[in-house]
Amino acid sequence: MEKQLKTGTTTVGLVCKDGLVLAADRRATAGYFLADKKVEKVLKITEDIAVTIAGTVSDIQLVVKLIRAELKLKELKTGKINTVKEATNLLSGIVYNNIRKFSLIPGISHFIVGGRDNIGFHMYDLCPDGSITEITDFVSSGSGSPMVYGLLEAQYKEGMAVKDAINLAVKGINSALQRDVASGNGVIVYTITDKGVKKVLEKVLDTKLEV
Repeated sequence: MEKQLKTGTTTVGLVCKDGLVLAADRRATAGYFLADKKVEKVLKITEDIAVTIAGTVSDIQLVVKLIRAELKLKELKTGKINTVKEATNLLSGIVYNNIRKFSLIPGISHFIVGGRDNIGFHMYDLCPDGSITEITDFVSSGSGSPMVYGLLEAQYKEGMAVKDAINLAVKGINSALQRDVASGNGVIVYTITDKGVKKVLEKVLDTKLEV
């Protein structure tokens, strides 16, 4: 059997008193090959919902296209805006079915879902098996997450403001960049507030070394 190439990444989600923060690094890898240095790992699904991505690129791209279409169709049919929970359940079903299809290459995709609706702000960790966990404080995914969790455990504060959470998210991604070879090349940060989904930071880091 051929060896399967493994991918790596680092994503972060933080719950704040006035919204949510999603962040990720910019590197895509295929085994030991650095495939892309400017990947968008936080994606806007609707005006009020965004996701971080990790896993097999082809599966992620397909799943994201499907969930965007399904949510739009559901809105047109019902005349109602989807809640974050409804969007997460739809996405969960797609992920569940995808990974259980018979294939030589498993369909692996991991999402952190963040959004707002008429109830409030919500964040969910959607694992590759389709399981859903509601997040009330913070979460991280990908190969760099062990480095991030140590920082978040020490510095996250319940009820922190979005502006403070942005700084903490950047620190978390940076801690992964220092030690995880599969994460790198910069950081991208989105916020979800009363104004909807907004990109607030995009920084590309120069990783060239001089000898």
